[in-house]
Amino acid sequence: MTLMKCLGGAVLAASVMTGSAYAQDPSFFRIGTGSAGGTYFPIGGTIANGISSPPGSRPCDQGGQCGVPGLIAIAQSTTASVFNNTAVQNGELEAGMAAADVTRSMYLGEGKFDGKPHPKLRIVANLYPEDLHLVLPKGKSLADLSALEGKRVGIAQAGSGTQVAVLQMLNAWGVTRDNMDEAELNNSQSAERLADGQLDGYFYAAGWPVSAMVQLSTTKGMELHSFSDDDLAKINDIIPAYIPSQIPAGVYEGVDYDVKTPAVSALLVVSSDLSEELVYGITQALWNDNTRKLLDNGHAKGKQITLDTALDGVMALGVPLHPGAEKFYKEAGALN
Repeated sequence: MTLMKCLGGAVLAASVMTGSAYAQDPSFFRIGTGSAGGTYFPIGGTIANGISSPPGSRPCDQGGQCGVPGLIAIAQSTTASVFNNTAVQNGELEAGMAAADVTRSMYLGEGKFDGKPHPKLRIVANLYPEDLHLVLPKGKSLADLSALEGKRVGIAQAGSGTQVAVLQMLNAWGVTRDNMDEAELNNSQSAERLADGQLDGYFYAAGWPVSAMVQLSTTKGMELHSFSDDDLAKINDIIPAYIPSQIPAGVYEGVDYDVKTPAVSALLVVSSDLSEELVYGITQALWNDNTRKLLDNGHAKGKQITLDTALDGVMALGVPLHPGAEKFYKEAGALN
């Protein structure tokens, strides 16, 4: 059994048979996530574990893995949404986690992606809300985003959905790359720079609690910017996929106040090149009892990933469900 045989999307799809009679040849299924200090990576790892059932595994009803028989899913650390969607479109990844707003823009080829549509993107599920964290040094505060003009600001990694959205938001308050000292860093790097006094603030959209921020709050301390209701409405007008949300008091040590902030849904996205049978099996495995236990006992955000919310906002987004996922949701009574 050669486990290092990495199969492309079409070959991978062909390796799975209809219904429950899946081929037992090893098939690698790569899921693009994000940086190790964020939320995509641990959640992606849990999903990979839940949908996997390597050749030779004990059957689910005998205490073995309850994923797709023969499937070996692997969570890969990446620069997140833009990279993941591009890699899924190009066949370099079978699946990816990505923000809803970026996925819509890339699928349609609009906004920053004008004239560059990604027509192969398909949705498997809405996962959980990603809250925008605007992290500030301990004891610091902002009136609004215009106060970041001339400051040293972490705008997240190039290739991330956070950066795309943040630059749109900042521009509405007159802040651009030309009048701030921007830093393109991942979450862990941004937290380190803030702790060392090299940043005046940084943005990161993720499901709380974010591990790098947990560490920052318990060592150097930090503040989170709480947006006004008017500012949240303004952001929603600019980017409709970002809706008002809240990070509860006490999620991070020392942040003992509720934080009003915009949030965007995190999606699980696959390629239209994958077969209906394969994606049906993956969707079925994502929502079985075994994966439910893994989600409930993993990252705190896993508890918010439920079948009841799997289609929230999806039908209005303008990006199709994969036919395999659609078939499952219809059978489960979640979709008419």
